[in-house]
Amino acid sequence: MQFLATCPPSVVVMEACAGAHFLARRISYFGHETKLISPQFVRPFVKSNKNDFVDAEAICEAASRPSMRFVQPSN
Repeated sequence: MQFLATCPPSVVVMEACAGAHFLARRISYFGHETKLISPQFVRPFVKSNKNDFVDAEAICEAASRPSMRFVQPSN
């Protein structure tokens, strides 16, 4: 959180899970735009064994698609 507090406003994209909604709300307090993607829409972009780097790459690829549907963070 401290790192994001010092960054200029950006778009932050995460895979939607139980904790992602809480994080999205916290991150938006720092002026960032948050977007959540359902795991079912990220899965097709995973090209190898699942790990944090591969997940981040797949989320980035999915988020760059113009037709991607995002999940609205809950309040």
